[in-house]
Amino acid sequence: MKQSYSALGGKFEYLNSDCGYEQWSQYLIDALASLGAGESGVDIGCGNGYFTRALYRAGKDVCGVDISEQMLDRAKQLAAAEGVRAEFLLGDITKLKLIRRVNFAVAVNDCLNYVPPQKLHAAFSHVRGCLKKGGAFIFDISSEYKLKNVLGDNLFSEDLEDITYIWFNKFLGDRVVMDITVFTPAGGGLFRRDDERHVQYVHTVQSVSEALANSGFELLRTEGHLGEPLKPDSLRINFICRAK
Repeated sequence: MKQSYSALGGKFEYLNSDCGYEQWSQYLIDALASLGAGESGVDIGCGNGYFTRALYRAGKDVCGVDISEQMLDRAKQLAAAEGVRAEFLLGDITKLKLIRRVNFAVAVNDCLNYVPPQKLHAAFSHVRGCLKKGGAFIFDISSEYKLKNVLGDNLFSEDLEDITYIWFNKFLGDRVVMDITVFTPAGGGLFRRDDERHVQYVHTVQSVSEALANSGFELLRTEGHLGEPLKPDSLRINFICRAK
């Protein structure tokens, strides 16, 4: 069983093409503008780099960081193809360090759900260490409702021209364990099989708020996806914060 996004890393953006990337990017750009965030920033858990590229095109001096080498390899390819001169770095949010402090950080599309509850403080403390005083921090989590009722104990599959996957989930109360089998063409009518495991953890607004407060952040507001009002069945929760 391989680590998360070893097999899927090169196809992540392709497989998520229906998630509304353009609108999601504009939400981040507008939210940063509303906070008066400066131009330098970091996109944590950048995946294949869509948000990094969008922020770059919006005039931001931004770098992308991800824990998956496969994610970053594809991010660099896509950035080069689009003339985006953003830097991409291998890194873990719980150990994150940059050579300079920046004006903002974003971490969206489940990055924080991969962080165990006992490491939330470390993650936020390292993000705080990368930010200037007053810097903006915008991130989201998939809600407990989503992990329990949408992902948990369900099976998903997709058969596309150049990739097929089968995705088995098990909800264990405080986490969802996801076992994914991926098939990709290997030539000569053969296919390569890879298996990888993902674990996403349940975080509550209260636990996240406490970890933020203990890590040097002021939580300005929480909201649903793209700024929608939070509801009991909201699938995503956004946290809009400022470094003290």
